[in-house]
Amino acid sequence: MSSATEPAFFVLTALVGASRHGYGIVEEVARLSGGRTRLKVGTLYGVLDRLVKEGLVELDREEVWQGRLRRYFTLTDDGRRYLAAEAARMAENARLAVGLLQGGTA
Repeated sequence: MSSATEPAFFVLTALVGASRHGYGIVEEVARLSGGRTRLKVGTLYGVLDRLVKEGLVELDREEVWQGRLRRYFTLTDDGRRYLAAEAARMAENARLAVGLLQGGTA
């Protein structure tokens, strides 16, 4: 698997600890990113389709709410491991950049 895009990273992070439906994911991504990442519905479902295909997210359940079908998604064990690895990779990249900006060497 390749590195996570920012929207995919935040979708995975939004699913840690709770399954969520599409609108809930959009809201949680906005909250987690401090409003920097705002997903449109088309973008969200494109990301979710890819994450489901890769086995990182799965459909948890479906329910009808106000006449509309809500699909809830959850993080898989593989998704949790992938997110942990991505977070560690990103933290290492940030550590390297900060070190260089502070006059260190790579």
